[in-house]
Amino acid sequence: MSVSRLVAFVSIASIAPVWAGRAQAQGHPGLPASAAAAQARLAASPRHAEWVKIPWGDGGGDSLMAWMVYPVTSRTHAPVVVVVHEIFGLTTWARAVADQVAAEGFIAIAPDLVSRARGGPSTDELASDSAVKLIRGVTVAERNAGVTAAAKYAMSLPSAAARYAVIGFCWGGSTTWNYAINRGIDGLAGGVAFYGTPYVTDQHPDADSLARIQVPVMLLSGSKDPRIGALMPAIDSMMHAMGKDYFGRNYEGAIHGFMRAQDDPRTPQRNEDEEKGNLAAARDAWPRTVAFLKQRLGVD
Repeated sequence: MSVSRLVAFVSIASIAPVWAGRAQAQGHPGLPASAAAAQARLAASPRHAEWVKIPWGDGGGDSLMAWMVYPVTSRTHAPVVVVVHEIFGLTTWARAVADQVAAEGFIAIAPDLVSRARGGPSTDELASDSAVKLIRGVTVAERNAGVTAAAKYAMSLPSAAARYAVIGFCWGGSTTWNYAINRGIDGLAGGVAFYGTPYVTDQHPDADSLARIQVPVMLLSGSKDPRIGALMPAIDSMMHAMGKDYFGRNYEGAIHGFMRAQDDPRTPQRNEDEEKGNLAAARDAWPRTVAFLKQRLGVD
């Protein structure tokens, strides 16, 4: 089946103004860009990136759009990391996360799992309210198929190793859990869920689904997310009781979406304590994620 490629060009001139003139900043070195810094980070990246259209794997043609970023590395074959976007769709911020993943030495692929719901693959970024409406129609089965399609495509490249992991944020964090529960395909080495939960029944994590997990999983969230915070003790307890390879951390003072927010001012009424909590969480969570990926994917 054919695969179409579209090389992406990012213009610094398209950077929108944000609070305190942060639009030109590239964020904090060694971390994924914040929302305010994402566009500038992409524009300045030394790594090759491109749009690709790939099949979902059901004979439906090249119907899934994805953003790929390649590492600058001396390794003959680099393992793959699938980056799953938030409920807002495949945004500039999600693509900037993929760029940081590639900076860590992995081939990064971020599929637009709203491709079908929006009427077909596109490089146009959806407005957040449109993405939220459409994404509610994307089933768990479709999410799993899209992640698998992205992993298969990336691992088929001559420069790729036949190993992959999944990381996701918000809606993508839940997708990461669900993908681990459904076990993926050969080569799956683990998953990192940022502020997303596994299946929940009657306001409790579903034990039967957690029992299916066979790969290491991490859950990283913020204490100011009351819904996930309320579920984490039960998730932690169940996963440890089942002998799963699992790590969970609920960062004090951080909000849902702390990796996107970091210390960006979110309103005219700045909450500097919250910004500090978000940035502190990001500074612990990202190196922990990279260490997890390198260990599970065999990168020195």
